[in-house]
Amino acid sequence: MQVNQDMAVRQYTQTMQAVSADKEIAAVQGTAQKENTAGASKGKTEPDTDKVEFSRDANVTKMSASERASLVNSLKEDLANQMSRFTNMMTQMFQKQGISASMAQGGDFWRTIASGNFTVDAQTKAEAQEAISENGFWGVSQTSQRIFDFAAAVAGDDVEKMKEMQAAVEKGFKQAGAAWGGSLPSICDETHSAVSKLFDEYYASRG
Repeated sequence: MQVNQDMAVRQYTQTMQAVSADKEIAAVQGTAQKENTAGASKGKTEPDTDKVEFSRDANVTKMSASERASLVNSLKEDLANQMSRFTNMMTQMFQKQGISASMAQGGDFWRTIASGNFTVDAQTKAEAQEAISENGFWGVSQTSQRIFDFAAAVAGDDVEKMKEMQAAVEKGFKQAGAAWGGSLPSICDETHSAVSKLFDEYYASRG
């Protein structure tokens, strides 16, 4: 089965790329975090990043600077762990099918997946389906909340900074589509809409 014929794996991959491509968010974070993390306490135990849960009831904007800094670090670590797990899984599959390690790294990694020139085993397909399910780590609900929580943790309760973060999110989605070489699938569009709704709700709550 070719990967470009398997929507579960395709959507899983593109959703991951949409989030990881948000270089604009990282740029904004680098500036804002200098202000938000002053005096942040160190040495706190981080939560189990495979079990991090995100709730719309969590008032991220009301957290202290140190709490927001901790949340940002937790979100980044959680994302890095999930990305590492996925890339390791796909790289091992590539190598089993004679695809060189160099082709399975960097930009070539995504192009190799987009090419569809490899087969997908049952386990990989099942993991992809679970990951993008309604309650999955890369599903619409968790992904959109994670992006918003990251933005809110960086911006604090500053509306103007939130607008900067939203602009960064918009650029991130555009970059992901360009990097992939085409339109993102419906799950990414749904995630994009869900994130936009969270920002709209935030602005409405601030009058």
